[in-house]
Amino acid sequence: MKGVILAGGLGTRLYPLTKITNKHLLPVYDKPMIYYPLLTLVKAGIKDIMIITGGNNAGDFLRLLGNGNAFGLKNLQYSYQERELGIAHALKLAEHFVEGDLCMVLLGDNIVEDDLAPAVKEFEKKGEGAKVFLKEVENPCDYGVAVMEDNKIIKIIEKPESPPTNYAITGIYMYDSRVFQFIDSLKPSSRGEYEITDVNNLYIERGELEYEVLDGWWGDAGASIDALLESNIYVAKKIKRNPEHWWNFRQKNNGD
Repeated sequence: MKGVILAGGLGTRLYPLTKITNKHLLPVYDKPMIYYPLLTLVKAGIKDIMIITGGNNAGDFLRLLGNGNAFGLKNLQYSYQERELGIAHALKLAEHFVEGDLCMVLLGDNIVEDDLAPAVKEFEKKGEGAKVFLKEVENPCDYGVAVMEDNKIIKIIEKPESPPTNYAITGIYMYDSRVFQFIDSLKPSSRGEYEITDVNNLYIERGELEYEVLDGWWGDAGASIDALLESNIYVAKKIKRNPEHWWNFRQKNNGD
């Protein structure tokens, strides 16, 4: 399975912090935000990863992460999204990297406490379809929301005014290679973006979307200044209580 981290966008919700840098390079406790999705994929056993970014600070990711050797990666590649046209549009840029394989996609501002290795192994064994990860939240109207029936997702509604449930679709997805065909069939939404919710609904229509509810803490660090602060506080407390936690990665400073 290949890993794809989406780290583009303008980061307007974190302005002015993002006036001179990409939001995924902002600190969460003692390391850049982008480390957390990267470490999540490594913890899950995924060593072939592409980071898709954009804007004026794309080169900073290469300076920070290099070729990925410090993280034990076999292959770290980068791609550039020229315009902010949505999550599905960004994912399409990884098609040549995925090369018909399965892929796990993480939004670069999502910080997840769960070890996703068991879910990866299960999805690799199945070898087809799609999977999303849910989390019960207090503000579901800010996310794609799962409509449930008989313990199945029958539809996903993007940012509903009256959410049918409190289960948000987190920025963690697994897809087979058909995801790129589905993206090709999309039309821009009213926001002018190619929506990942539309992709997920295509899998639902075919009865091929599974889900898993995250047990541990989940942070959407890029959602707002308050969300970024909450993520910093939680991660700091977690690492201080448990210095051996897999979040507590240290990339060596070549200047030392």
